[in-house]
Amino acid sequence: MIRLLVGAVLAITLIFLFTALRSETYVPREKPAKIEWLTVEQAFALNQQEPRKILIDVYTDWCGWCKVMDRETYTDPKVVEYINKHYYPVKFNAEQREEVTLGGQKFKFVQQGNSGVHEFAASLLQNKLSYPSTVFLDEQLHMIQPLPGYLKAKEFHEIITFFGGDFYKNVAFEKYKQETYPQEFGKK
Repeated sequence: MIRLLVGAVLAITLIFLFTALRSETYVPREKPAKIEWLTVEQAFALNQQEPRKILIDVYTDWCGWCKVMDRETYTDPKVVEYINKHYYPVKFNAEQREEVTLGGQKFKFVQQGNSGVHEFAASLLQNKLSYPSTVFLDEQLHMIQPLPGYLKAKEFHEIITFFGGDFYKNVAFEKYKQETYPQEFGKK
């Protein structure tokens, strides 16, 4: 009888241990941080209250490299963190039909054949339409630099920190990449 009782206790203990080891504790995953994209009007309004540089991603719906940049560059944690902290980020569809009004000036879509372009995008890109393009404006809304083309996360981080940290005012970009960037942000 004691053997049976010891066997039962041992069996229950083993079942309990096996079940406890197999069960996984649910730990909710943190959602990855995302860039807090704004409209042009929102960014300009926020800039009036608290001046900050503005980063504008100029894209189109049909642009394959725009989608790659969205998926790979704009989801990189270091890129997301830096942009959200130092810029008012704007996504602007160069073919959007909605009118944009900034400081009393109206920008509208201009039909060109089967498609067209928004006047605001043409103005930002200095009529050199290329997608994707990233446009950097300073706190006074003056153009710093439009950059055409797809950029990988590492090189994009170098660029956003170069402009975001005002390094562009004192040092050439190549020197920044080779000397200042590794000191400020470590080897990446």
